[in-house]
Amino acid sequence: MARIKRLLLWVWKILTTPAATLSLAFLTLGGFVGGVIFWGAFNTALELTNTEEFCVSCHEMRANVYEELTRTVHFSNRSGVRASCPDCHVPHEWTDKIARKMQASKEVWGKIFGTINTREKFLDHRLELAKHEWARLKANDRLECRNCHSSAAMDLSKQTQRAAEIHTRYLLPGKATCIDCHKGIAHELPNMQPGWKLPPELEGETLPSASAIDDLKR
Repeated sequence: MARIKRLLLWVWKILTTPAATLSLAFLTLGGFVGGVIFWGAFNTALELTNTEEFCVSCHEMRANVYEELTRTVHFSNRSGVRASCPDCHVPHEWTDKIARKMQASKEVWGKIFGTINTREKFLDHRLELAKHEWARLKANDRLECRNCHSSAAMDLSKQTQRAAEIHTRYLLPGKATCIDCHKGIAHELPNMQPGWKLPPELEGETLPSASAIDDLKR
């Protein structure tokens, strides 16, 4: 019992005796409070950079891709559900979000050096930028798309025959992902071949309903 008492007194002495100028207890408490403040400030700043207002604060985004977004079904539709910039370009899970922010930090250099600070420069780089984003969405298996769209929740009976068949053959088995067919769904396509392409085995088949691009955008 005496040994336990001496141990407790020793610990108390360490916590309360000034170490240089401050006690260990004060330093521990101060470190904890400082950590909480830092973490709160970090997350606040992170969320501020994850808003549409922040994204379009640069004229490069506001005058180009955002202007195009406002003319699409992702911006205005009968159900009133709107997808903002971070909904499609930033993962929702915290670890994936941090990784995406680190990748996007290099875009600051583009802003500083005016890589796309004019409409002409933007159009010159448009295909390169689009391919980079398409590749990212392909690699993460349409992670951002799946934040809102669920294959399991699809009611194929409410889709056109062409869309339902393509989803059944390719999307549901995992042979293709959203971006394989839905390029140009939220922004205009670069100067290139159409963003959709009918699978080779469906070429020549007569499937009723509208055009391929109309069906694949449903």
